[in-house]
Amino acid sequence: MSCIMPTDRKLPKLIAVVGPTASGKTDLAVALARKFRGEIISADSRQFYRGTEIGSDIIPGRWTKRGRRRVYLARGVPHYGIAIRPPDRQVTVAEFKTMAARLAKDIIRRGRLPILAGGSGLYIRAVVDNFDIPEVPPQPAIRARLAGYSSTRLFRMLSRRDPEYARRIPPQNRRFLTRALEVIEVTGRPFSAQQRTAAPVFDVLQIGIRRPRRQIYRRVEDRVDRQMAAGLLEEAARLGKRHGWDLPVLSGLGHRQLGLYLQGKTTLEEAVGLIKRDTRHFAKRQMTWFRRDERIHWVKNESEAFRLAKDHLSE
Repeated sequence: MSCIMPTDRKLPKLIAVVGPTASGKTDLAVALARKFRGEIISADSRQFYRGTEIGSDIIPGRWTKRGRRRVYLARGVPHYGIAIRPPDRQVTVAEFKTMAARLAKDIIRRGRLPILAGGSGLYIRAVVDNFDIPEVPPQPAIRARLAGYSSTRLFRMLSRRDPEYARRIPPQNRRFLTRALEVIEVTGRPFSAQQRTAAPVFDVLQIGIRRPRRQIYRRVEDRVDRQMAAGLLEEAARLGKRHGWDLPVLSGLGHRQLGLYLQGKTTLEEAVGLIKRDTRHFAKRQMTWFRRDERIHWVKNESEAFRLAKDHLSE
């Protein structure tokens, strides 16, 4: 991937809170926002869709009006990028990058600090490194054809046509697999070759939460139990009934495994076990992804994060 060196011009500040699922990114982002007058832009690719609040673990909050705009307020902090699309209208990486940059600039204009928070590494890098991504609209015919293939087959197809991009993404993420394959088919070029970095737009501090793997796995299992108690099964059943189980959003953790149970392919106990197992595996892949980026500052607690943020903002 090509890289354009930063210019000498002073760039506006942005903080990104990153890390694997269940590591505590939301709590840290909220704490930073309260401390430094920040507002949060979700970089969790599953939180974009309405009706998935339990499965995507959206922070509890309420919608309120700010001028002409509706804002999601949680723990006193405005959040953006949450529940912005119906489940059958996918948000591409290019769309997210454009949206996040626009929101961050608006937050800065109002004298606040934009905080990007989430575990979707590709979406975060699109903003941090200012990816220049081709705007290829969704291709319904291609997606309908690819929907009939298993994730394993899609991953094999992508590995043949774009091995570099295949190494970057989880092999079970149908959204990423399908999107990459449709862009390759439309443009005739590898998807990875079309993700080039441009001149930076923000001066970014990336903060990651360091937790022992065993602790993350325990937090994963506790969260799944909490989601089930909150109605995750009913949420999955409602989405599956309305949209069908081939919907890309329903290939995500929680909804996919419960879909197997709701289609009579496994027991509920087995489905919950699969959610926990697959989420642990996902967290491991996320840790591998983020550790490749040497720009991330890893912290153990809020105090360390506060010191980093203070130094970054005072530079």
